[in-house]
Amino acid sequence: MVLSTSCLLLAAVCSPAQELNKLTDAEKAEGWQLLFNGTNYDGWHNFKKAGVAAGWVIEDGAMVNKEHGGDIVTSNEFDWFELQLDYKASEDCNSGIMFHVTDKGNTIWATGPEIQLEDNATASDPQRCGWLYGLYRPPVDPATGKPIDATKPAGQWNHIRVLISPQKCEHDVNGVKYVEYVLHSDDFNAKVKASKFGRMSGFAVSDTGFIGLQGDHPGAVSFRNVKIRPIKQ
Repeated sequence: MVLSTSCLLLAAVCSPAQELNKLTDAEKAEGWQLLFNGTNYDGWHNFKKAGVAAGWVIEDGAMVNKEHGGDIVTSNEFDWFELQLDYKASEDCNSGIMFHVTDKGNTIWATGPEIQLEDNATASDPQRCGWLYGLYRPPVDPATGKPIDATKPAGQWNHIRVLISPQKCEHDVNGVKYVEYVLHSDDFNAKVKASKFGRMSGFAVSDTGFIGLQGDHPGAVSFRNVKIRPIKQ
C-alpha cells in the first residue's frame, strides 16, 4: 500500500541530520537554490507591498506566520522548477503554497494555483493538505476509504515536494505522491472551468511568476528548508 511504503521514506525525507536552511555540496551541484536563509526575509515581500508585515517572524530558523501577516511572495520569478520545503501547521491552520503568481490579480490565488496546507484534523476547509486547491486530489486509500493522507499531526514538521514542468506537475507529501497533472491540458482546463477559478481570467494563465506563501487565514504556520531547483527547457 502507498502509505506503508511511504513510512520507509520518512526518515530520509525529513532527516534532521542536514543543517537547517543550508544546501549540501551535492544540492549545489544539482542547481538547488535557497529561498530562505534562516535569519531574515531577504528575497521575500508581502504581495504588492514592500517588506514583510510584522505578523511574520523568524523563530528557530523558520519563517512563521503568527498573526495574519498577509501573503508573501518571492522577489524572483520562476517558470519550471522543483520546490521542496518543510512546513509545520498549528491546530486549525489554513495556508498554502502558490506558484506562477503575478501582480495582475488582486490576490495571489487569483493567478497562482495553490497547493493547500492545513491541519487536516481540525481545519474547516474541506480541501486537504497537498491537494491542488479545487482541482486535483489524491486517490482513495483503500484502508480508510478517503483520499490519501500522509500528513503528520499539528505541531509536527512535514515535507513537501512540488514539481512544476510543461510535461507534468507532481505534489509529494512526506515522500508520498499525491497528484499528477499537466498545466493547460484539456483535463486541467476543464477542471478550472468547472471550479470557482473559471471566473478568474488570469488564473493559471502565466507560465512564470512568483512563489507565494499564504498568510491571511487562521492558525500559525511555519516554513524552513525552502529551496528550489530551476528546470531548463
